[in-house]
Amino acid sequence: QVQLVESGGGLVQAGGSLRLSCTASGRVARIGTMGWYRQAPGKQRELVAVIARSGAATYGDSVKGRFTVSRSNADNTVSLQMYSLNVEDTAVYYCAARRLAVIQFDYWGQGTQVTVSS
Repeated sequence: QVQLVESGGGLVQAGGSLRLSCTASGRVARIGTMGWYRQAPGKQRELVAVIARSGAATYGDSVKGRFTVSRSNADNTVSLQMYSLNVEDTAVYYCAARRLAVIQFDYWGQGTQVTVSS
């Protein structure tokens, strides 16, 4: 099994920045892609950004150019640097990971709240 623990959420004013981090533990050797999803009240969970072990990253359309995802394979961590936050970014952010050669994300963190005030 793999455990994911997020940190770094909180309250920030519109236009501000915030950084989220996620550390994986357990059977980390089986982890392939890691990244972040988010879910706002009344909305479906959506992709924020994911990054492969190679460093190749994919971003959701709403965050392109504002968010940057990075990872350390040595430390089993993935981070999300968020800039130019707006109220539409308010959501619970979930760290996610999937095993090598698996399509769906099968490991999830407990979530961390990000609230952007106007």
